[in-house]
Amino acid sequence: MKVCVSLAGVLALTVMLLQQSPGQQLAIPPEYRDVLATLGLNGDYADGVLKVTLTRTDLAVVVAGKRIPAAFGLDGWLAFAKGERGMDVMMGDLVLLEDEVGPVISALLSNGLEVTALHNHFLREDPRIMFLHVHGMGAAAALARQVKPALDLIGRARPGDAAQPRPPLQLPRGNLNVDRLNKIIGFTGTVTPPVYKVVVGRTDLEVRDMGALVNARMGLSSWAALFGTDDTALVAGDVAMLEDEVTPVISALRSNGLEVAAIHHHMTGSRPMIIFLHFWGAGPAESLAKGFRAALDELGKH
Repeated sequence: MKVCVSLAGVLALTVMLLQQSPGQQLAIPPEYRDVLATLGLNGDYADGVLKVTLTRTDLAVVVAGKRIPAAFGLDGWLAFAKGERGMDVMMGDLVLLEDEVGPVISALLSNGLEVTALHNHFLREDPRIMFLHVHGMGAAAALARQVKPALDLIGRARPGDAAQPRPPLQLPRGNLNVDRLNKIIGFTGTVTPPVYKVVVGRTDLEVRDMGALVNARMGLSSWAALFGTDDTALVAGDVAMLEDEVTPVISALRSNGLEVAAIHHHMTGSRPMIIFLHFWGAGPAESLAKGFRAALDELGKH
């Protein structure tokens, strides 16, 4: 993987909305329509990337005693983009129960794909949720066939206490001052009720994986998701960092009362290395948004 850092050294952050309007989406190329047909899933095409979202709506997850909606942080994904020699690069992040991890890894490896990371996003969640990163290069149709057996395993394994009742999930609507959150963070987010989410790309970095441009739709982004009310909300998020940004970002998050849940990389072979940090917290929505903004302010200046 080749990584180039812009000479300006100034962070230029670009918002990538979770849901683009039809006018922003491009027609899906025929080879990617074949990918979707093989996977039996829907996707959208923009910025040279076919993106498929894999949301675990089948799971009832409790974090720190509170049931979370799937849009709060149970969204997996697969992304396809053109790389060297006309081949496609596929990257993805799969949301798994602990009992699904081993079988899914075996299915990926036995079908010629790479596993590049395994990590958590939350602390004190029930059941335990793991996030597995997958990588491959080849013809788009072949990559779809290679990853399909692993996807077919997701949802089969059940946690040991699956029969135990979960607290009902209340879906508050309109309880977050979205305009205020946008102003604090400095970017416009989207709302998938009851979750507000903002995704911020690292456009100050040019990252290529086997010739494919790794942009926000391929996973090179920071994001924060909030739900609840203005007075009492939860936040979960991710910050994409260079190595010398890690400690300043951790300090900014901790100074604002946010917890660090995981620090990892999943873009193997990158120089400089890209590090991802997952955080979460609870409190007034504005305070949580200020914590995320403080972390963003540490990017691109070291």
